[in-house]
Amino acid sequence: MFTGLIEEIGFIEKIITQNSSGQMIIHAKAIQEGTKLGDSIAVNGVCLTVTNVSQTSFTADVMPETLKRSNLGQLHKGSPVHLERAMAANGRFGGHMVSGHIDGTGIISSRKQEGNATRLFITAAPPLLRQIIEKGSIAIDGVSLTVISVEQTQFSVGIIPHTSTQTILLDKNIGDSVNLETDVIAKYIQRYFENNSQQQEKPLTLAFLRENGF
Repeated sequence: MFTGLIEEIGFIEKIITQNSSGQMIIHAKAIQEGTKLGDSIAVNGVCLTVTNVSQTSFTADVMPETLKRSNLGQLHKGSPVHLERAMAANGRFGGHMVSGHIDGTGIISSRKQEGNATRLFITAAPPLLRQIIEKGSIAIDGVSLTVISVEQTQFSVGIIPHTSTQTILLDKNIGDSVNLETDVIAKYIQRYFENNSQQQEKPLTLAFLRENGF
């Protein structure tokens, strides 16, 4: 489990590809502290298992499903990446509950300045947009952000100055791909209604959600 608060920006040192899978060696300065084999590190929001660790880098395998669902397959030597270690049991949830399991990718469609913040607009597929709500949480390349608006083909988030300095989101260009992980609660609710079609005809109320464990 992660929080969506980026600890460090690392760089791809080497990518080894074989058929539809691969292995990444990622250069970092501090993320290795206390890290051991088998630990989880989120790379651009993707939960990867550490298979080797040194003073200057760590290695992780990337399976075909990960390359298909995320933008990791578009990275190359020198690409910067967001890094976050799995949260300790006694840690704080400064962001929101992030599993590191990417639902899909979106495309940065536009950006505009609004006061001290930059608003990013991101296009996404309809199945993802159905799991995104205004003022809800979303992880973009592993960064925990609050949704400002949701439209038919896109949604928007705001990047405050602190987030700008701690991440590489505003270094990206229009048309760049970003990893998206929607709120896990939204996915559970959607799945529940898909599996209980009779309940879909009833109005969604707080009492109904409590009765069904939400």
